[in-house]
Amino acid sequence: MRSQKKKTIKRKKWLVAMLTVLIVMLVGGGAYAYSVYHSFNSAVNSIHKPVERKQPVKRTEEVAVKNGDPFSVLMLGVDERKNDKGRSDTMILMTINPHLQSIKMLSIPRDTRTEIVGHGTVDKINHAYAYGDVEMSMDTVENFLNIPIDYYIKVNMEGFQDLVDAVGGVTVHNDLAFSAGGTDFQEGDIKLNGKDALKFSRMRKEDPEGDFGRQKRQREIIESILDEGASISSLWNYDNIFDALAKNVKTNLTFKEMMSIQSKYKDIRKNIEELKIEGDGKLMPTQSGDNIWYYLVTDDERQKVSDVLREHLELSKATVTASQS
Repeated sequence: MRSQKKKTIKRKKWLVAMLTVLIVMLVGGGAYAYSVYHSFNSAVNSIHKPVERKQPVKRTEEVAVKNGDPFSVLMLGVDERKNDKGRSDTMILMTINPHLQSIKMLSIPRDTRTEIVGHGTVDKINHAYAYGDVEMSMDTVENFLNIPIDYYIKVNMEGFQDLVDAVGGVTVHNDLAFSAGGTDFQEGDIKLNGKDALKFSRMRKEDPEGDFGRQKRQREIIESILDEGASISSLWNYDNIFDALAKNVKTNLTFKEMMSIQSKYKDIRKNIEELKIEGDGKLMPTQSGDNIWYYLVTDDERQKVSDVLREHLELSKATVTASQS
């Protein structure tokens, strides 16, 4: 029970910190704080990458974070490797409502079968990134759940190694003993360097929870990165931390929007709800004769989740587009 409570507290810290694009909220004073602030500003400018949406965003008016509007963020954990653009193997959608002081978080299984908006195909939802980068991922998730996707945060999962080493290693709680890449990971609290953290975050096949299990481990690492990065000792290494962020994180949030979030949305950690979209796994034949594994979600289930998220964004209910076979 105590361990579960500890994990819940850590998860809440991670959620709040992710809203500020994984930037450590700094402490200090005088000339040192001034130096850190400018390095922070420079790092934010490096990670800022606007998107040009070809599909219409499902909003009648642009969201204004500075006014305290409810908004949504799509977080993409992309497994990019050398000469490989990769796919968004982790997709987490969050809706944030400052009036209710709450967050709702939905992990979307990467094998979810849906229309890939802008590509004209029905495929696994994580293929949207491979076909059309962040923009197509945002368009596809927006269509799948019938809610506006206002912002994105993309984290290069390969960059976990840089981030972990920059903060001096991480401690995570492991629920499942397993081996991966020649390393044994025991149950309980374990200390990981960057190389082992990358192995830990990628394991999926041996986990009875599959994608959901891997997402939990990735969240554990991000939580611990932020816990370590927020410590006083890590301030002396802020250049390496900001450099790792600049190399591995991209977002369309601006510096001013991040500051507005920190100012107006700081109490959202008091009420965080994790949602799950129910579905069934199934092997389905392709034109080439191969069988592909998909996670199938009914329109009724999509509608149910959409209604919850739209209400949280203070939007009226709307019918989801019927899925294509």
